[in-house]
Amino acid sequence: MNYKTIVVAEAGLVRTITLHRPERRNAMTPEMQMELISALESAASSCCRVLVLTGAGHAFCSGLDLLALQAMQGKSAAEHRTDAERIARLFLSLYELPIPTIAAVDGAAIAGGAGLAFNCDFTLATPAAKFGFTEVRIGFVPALVSAFLALQIGEKKSRDLLLTGRLFDVEEAYRLGLVNEIVAPEKLTERVQTLAEVLIANSPQSLAATKLLLAQQNKAWLDAAIAQALEANAVSRETEDIREGITAFLEKRKPVWGKGSRAKSLHR
Repeated sequence: MNYKTIVVAEAGLVRTITLHRPERRNAMTPEMQMELISALESAASSCCRVLVLTGAGHAFCSGLDLLALQAMQGKSAAEHRTDAERIARLFLSLYELPIPTIAAVDGAAIAGGAGLAFNCDFTLATPAAKFGFTEVRIGFVPALVSAFLALQIGEKKSRDLLLTGRLFDVEEAYRLGLVNEIVAPEKLTERVQTLAEVLIANSPQSLAATKLLLAQQNKAWLDAAIAQALEANAVSRETEDIREGITAFLEKRKPVWGKGSRAKSLHR
């Protein structure tokens, strides 16, 4: 299949998906999300034994493309919900993929981009990698990423990252358990291949069964968390704060939050 925003390559039993919008730091558009879902579904039904996810250029993924998010303003609640459901489907497709996944991160993985990197079974990153859940800086809610993040590192540490919206380096990501290994940039491709070979040597049926078991153990909690996240994501798109936050970001200025914006609850 020909893709416009990603590149899919195969070397032996390893399939690599490269996010390929380097001019936008591989920011995700609806088109990219659908192409990623399609590529993941194709990998799941193929003979490949390991999936590698990486980014072209100097970033892994800078999250949702704010131009695409800005274009959603004025859409109906149903359209916002559909957009949020597509993002949830992408994260779940990656999380539940029956073959092992490796994220190779060299550069920034921000917001939804961090969600992609950390939802892989293994996350290998170079010293240049940086991460952050910066949604609150633009008046958005880190809804869908919050469910997976809390599952991985717990509520207290998740509150720190999600409420401050701060960037954090690869060393902190490693201490938090979000990054498995820190790898020199010139060694990243080699280390990914070595890990892939270890995984390929294992029983594919056992790997798939183990991944399914782990996913099922968390399914009830995660399903409920995602349902709540979908609502929060869709509602937050209709607030004054997100309109101001996106505009300020694109205009390269500090946002001016409206008076009483906190009182305008995201609950319907």
